[in-house]
Amino acid sequence: MNAAKAQPRFAMACFARSGDDNFARALEHHGLLDFYALGTRRGAHGIPPEHTRLQPLFGLANYIFARTLPTYQAESLRFRTYGLFDRWVQSLLSPGQLFFTAYAFAPGAMRKTRQHGGLAFMDAWTSHPEEFWELLAGEQKIWKSKAPPVSRHYQDLVVESVAAADYICVASNFVRNSFLQRGYPAEKLLFCPYPVDLEMFRPAPEPRPADRPFTILHTGGLSLRKGTPYLLEAFRLIRKEVPNAVLRIKRHVRNDVVDIMKKNSDLPIEWSDNLDFAGNVRRYQTSDLLLFPSIEDGFAMVVAEALACGLPVVTTPNTGASDLIQSGVNGEVVPIRNARALADAALKWWERLRQGERIGGRAGLTERLSFQRFEENFIGHLTRLGIKSSLQ
Repeated sequence: MNAAKAQPRFAMACFARSGDDNFARALEHHGLLDFYALGTRRGAHGIPPEHTRLQPLFGLANYIFARTLPTYQAESLRFRTYGLFDRWVQSLLSPGQLFFTAYAFAPGAMRKTRQHGGLAFMDAWTSHPEEFWELLAGEQKIWKSKAPPVSRHYQDLVVESVAAADYICVASNFVRNSFLQRGYPAEKLLFCPYPVDLEMFRPAPEPRPADRPFTILHTGGLSLRKGTPYLLEAFRLIRKEVPNAVLRIKRHVRNDVVDIMKKNSDLPIEWSDNLDFAGNVRRYQTSDLLLFPSIEDGFAMVVAEALACGLPVVTTPNTGASDLIQSGVNGEVVPIRNARALADAALKWWERLRQGERIGGRAGLTERLSFQRFEENFIGHLTRLGIKSSLQ
């Protein structure tokens, strides 16, 4: 009698530690991870050394680029190293393995996996590459930016990755719809909203000070992709109605909005540098509203963090995490490139906030975005594809 055929396991590869570590943890927990390859000197939390492969030279090069070059140039050089990372990952593969990666990291390894009869899975953390390029190229044209939306080399790698994938994980309806609208088969899209650990993100323990001005928060980088021109224009409109309103921004400015920031230098902005975890939470707790007008963002976790801290969120349908927003209940979703709509929605919430109204629903949000829910969802997709967990 022949022995039962062993369940193939996953080789997984990402250039750096990221939210994709959650996929590795889920695979490890279910006995489906062969190894997780990273271009860093430390492995991912929850992945044992025997299932970890590291090549820290990639991380070192990335660190040097980031410290010595402007953002766009540093990113472009980092993207050029992806080809070397891909070759290294291919050298680790064995026939019969399944493979999981994310955009641009290892399209060659995806093709090699398929050539040996395995399946290639990919996490699409932004919209379909055509949608991504069209949206960002549109912004470059509107604001007459000389830099391309992103390195063309990176874009080509993303296109290669999509073509090489058997199945693509998508974290939001925005990303899923961008693939469906371009004819990608629905049965090859695995809907997997990312988990967000919200345990430490809670509303402020003390009441809101009555004398605090309307304090608007934007967290994350400033760029055309993140809708910075519309953020600043909306804030200018808000100040016409609420002259003492405050805008809090993180000091992380990409090349494509440097001139725009200079033209708006008259706006009173409360800047912050990189904050530690406690400082980041406190920044949410001492603000009134998150204004997040991204043009393209697969799933902005800061939206979930703000909601968990009791802040209503005004964002766009292209933020991905807009899936979490119930208009009029915990925020508003307004069209992209519309500063007037952003300002009106923020002002409407200010009227409610100044009367003492608060949003709720933190418990449901925490459960919805738990790692357990994510793991059940992701492993459920694999089970339906005939990939069996060792726990089943």
